[in-house]
Amino acid sequence: MKIASLIPSATEIVFALGLGDDLVGVTDECDHPAEAVTKPVVSRSALPQGRVQTAREIDGAVREQLAAGQPLYLLDTELLRREQPDVILTQDLCRVCAVPTGQVQEALDRIGLPNAQVLSLDPNTLAEVIAQVETVGTLLGREPEAAAIAADLRARVDAVRATATTVPSVSVFALEWSDPPFSAGHWIPEMIEIVGGTPVLAEKGQPSRETAWHEIRAAAPEVIVVMPCGYYLEEAEDEAATFLDHPEFADTPAARNGNVFAVDATSYFSRPGPRLVDGLEILAWATNPDIYPAPPDGTIVKLG
Repeated sequence: MKIASLIPSATEIVFALGLGDDLVGVTDECDHPAEAVTKPVVSRSALPQGRVQTAREIDGAVREQLAAGQPLYLLDTELLRREQPDVILTQDLCRVCAVPTGQVQEALDRIGLPNAQVLSLDPNTLAEVIAQVETVGTLLGREPEAAAIAADLRARVDAVRATATTVPSVSVFALEWSDPPFSAGHWIPEMIEIVGGTPVLAEKGQPSRETAWHEIRAAAPEVIVVMPCGYYLEEAEDEAATFLDHPEFADTPAARNGNVFAVDATSYFSRPGPRLVDGLEILAWATNPDIYPAPPDGTIVKLG
């Protein structure tokens, strides 16, 4: 079976199921496991590349592209025609994150691949993220492997949830973007609840939403986790440095008490794949470091 993955989370699932050799195309963002970077790139960003951009510039470029009705990702239709994939994994959850299903289907019809199966992976909660492992496993003929992976992930989630019942709740704000500020949505509020926190300016299963610094100050979060979508740990640290001294941010209980953290968002929070459970365990430590085990180095940094 030939598989094309148009989202990094799907690539991670395919490798976890032991089908990495069947991947004939991935995205330019697929980098886990390491073997993923050796695969042909079938989807890449349409945004200008080549220089470091600020959060505001990236946001502006995305909005401009969408307003003009232009795609954010480019498909290599020649690669698809040559490889003739049997299954294509994509998503419709976030138009900023990957090629949407409609665009994929149009490309397949245009190049003459009407029989390729296109599966859209669109989880809104952590439970749905884990369940999609089983969905992909069923489609790809790896039901036992998928069931084992999902069972392990659920057991780890249950262990975190059980510990959370023994600790006091704290209010947590997850910052998904800084300029303009966005609160993280979809599975992140649920993850906050599982670790014993109370999500602020966010609702479980709902999209991320634009907010403002004065709203963040008014919400008075006790813990703030900086997780810019698509940023690794060092990039998240650098981004946090641009607003840590913002008066309204600095006036939150989290900032005043030194409970602001930057995390490797790309690996453990942005991508709805198996490593979200690693992110859950990282988040648990950030909210209650005296109760939960310390996460591995290189996953989280305390900023203050």
